[in-house]
Amino acid sequence: MSRITKLPTDQWDARLVAAIQPDNLTDLEQGLTRYFAHCPEQALGLMGFGGALKKNRSLPDRLVELVRLRVAFFNQCRSCMAIRYSDAVADGVTEGLVCSLERPQEAENLSAAEKAAIRYGELMATDHLAIDDAVYAELRRHFTEAQIVELGMTAAFFVGFGRLAATYHMVEELPEAFKTAEAIAPWGAEKIEVR
Repeated sequence: MSRITKLPTDQWDARLVAAIQPDNLTDLEQGLTRYFAHCPEQALGLMGFGGALKKNRSLPDRLVELVRLRVAFFNQCRSCMAIRYSDAVADGVTEGLVCSLERPQEAENLSAAEKAAIRYGELMATDHLAIDDAVYAELRRHFTEAQIVELGMTAAFFVGFGRLAATYHMVEELPEAFKTAEAIAPWGAEKIEVR
């Protein structure tokens, strides 16, 4: 059970309802908005930032999803690990590819650019001060400066809000393995695809 009360959609600020259109979404797709609705101004600001990261993305959806899932593993955010976004699935994210995230630097089905981005994301989640000149030099082999900045903002978003979501313990709508396991990984269990 969640540690924070979900605000029913009939109690949401009208601007949040207009932005999210919750009646067209499953409870899981409504996600953190169900909790953030307690603070509508902050929720709207966050939605603007998150929306800008997604709509104005120059990085491939596949790469972003792989980074998101690797960060989710370190955050132990169960809802983050259980979800597969449809745009990433359309861009080639398969469960076989997700299984590569168990040992991404050894995976043959990940590109060098994906490995560099995943490494950056995992360091953001585990030891951010280890991100040194060598890490940025490797990123520059594959990405423009603007893409590196985008990757950094995206990884920071995933780390921060994934950790917050993990503390909320949002598991009610998840497959059973994500509700009960002591520690979980995004590979090897039933998943849910969302828009």
